[in-house]
Amino acid sequence: MFHYYELLFYSHFGLSKELSRIAAYLTLGFLLVLIGFVVKVIMSGYIMRMVSSLVKRTRNTWDDILFDQHVFEKLSHLGPGIVFYVGADLFPAIEIVELLHRGAMVYITVVTVIFINSLLNAVMTIYQRHEMAAQRPIKGYVQAVKMVAMLIAAIFIVSTLVDKPPQMLLGTLGAFAAVLMLVFKDPILGFVAGIQLAANNLIRKGDWLSMPQAGADGDVIDVTLTNVMVQNWNKTITSIPIYHMVSQPFTNWRGMSESGGRRIKRALHLDMNSIRFCDRDLLERFRKIEILKNYLEGKLEEINEERGTRGLTDDDLINGRQLTNIGTFRAYISAYLTQHPMIHDEQDMTFLVRQLEPSEKGLPIEIYVFSKDQAWVNYENIQSDIFDHLLAVVPLFELRLFQQPSGNDLKYLQQPAGSDLTPLTGSMEP
Repeated sequence: MFHYYELLFYSHFGLSKELSRIAAYLTLGFLLVLIGFVVKVIMSGYIMRMVSSLVKRTRNTWDDILFDQHVFEKLSHLGPGIVFYVGADLFPAIEIVELLHRGAMVYITVVTVIFINSLLNAVMTIYQRHEMAAQRPIKGYVQAVKMVAMLIAAIFIVSTLVDKPPQMLLGTLGAFAAVLMLVFKDPILGFVAGIQLAANNLIRKGDWLSMPQAGADGDVIDVTLTNVMVQNWNKTITSIPIYHMVSQPFTNWRGMSESGGRRIKRALHLDMNSIRFCDRDLLERFRKIEILKNYLEGKLEEINEERGTRGLTDDDLINGRQLTNIGTFRAYISAYLTQHPMIHDEQDMTFLVRQLEPSEKGLPIEIYVFSKDQAWVNYENIQSDIFDHLLAVVPLFELRLFQQPSGNDLKYLQQPAGSDLTPLTGSMEP
């Protein structure tokens, strides 16, 4: 067929054989370019409009995502490459045929990789619309597949350009395995770590993550193949290599978020010198506290029964049981928190008011409960309101809070008797 075009230029235009051959090559090349352009216009123009119309008519959302991610548009670019690959056989010169075949294959490979990347982006977008995406993120896996696809494409392109089989090229690359491991160390470690994190469901987007050694304390905003991005509470961004998540300790507060409660764990330190038995006057004062009535009636009845059985009098403080101001204060805290609308009761979560071991800082009364509101600001307000109230009622139980002596306390001790200077703290007595 080519000889006909060569003869056509030679006989009709009076060109030499060499010029006729060149003119024929240029003519065929121009025709291939023209056909490829026409095919591209048809596929990206008319056919894409048909696809767009079909996508809009369907009720599915996945095809809309494929169209928005330009998956079909990327696929339409294969047309010119196929035209050049098939049309290369029109040239009789083997060198030109091979050159066009190689160029067309490189072009088709590049377009295929671009198409695969676009398709994977669409798949990830579709997956993220499902509830499972919050528990099983796949962004790291998608990135790994993209890297593998690009690596395979690169090997295929190089083997096509040098006209060597890919197996031989892979054998040659084996000598550079150490270098490749060094270059792709983070992606490889990240991929392995990502599999472990995903398999054990350790990190999700939106989790509250604390990792002090990395300076991270905030919400996870992204999990990639190589990094975990954390937006800290001060709005800074911390990037943590994902393989550190399996080699270093971190705290994920997801369990707290899913439980429906947030722990309040704080202690009041009481001066042990203020602890004493309750006398009649103090008990009468306690009876006026509404939330303590049931506790006092039950305890006093129990104590009186025991005293009657053993023949003890009310004045016998040592041999029989007695109510104390600190025990009554603990009962008051429990009753107060039980009726608090923003605190989980003992049937839902741990509810504990206890004494800790006495120390040089006094006797700690620890509150260990869970608030119903987990939002940071609301949680802090609930906690502060509770302790505002408890700090204010401590003196009503004739207890004192313990605190280290301040400069005002020391100054008071140095004053002569009868001075009008009074201490501003409740930690010391005149």
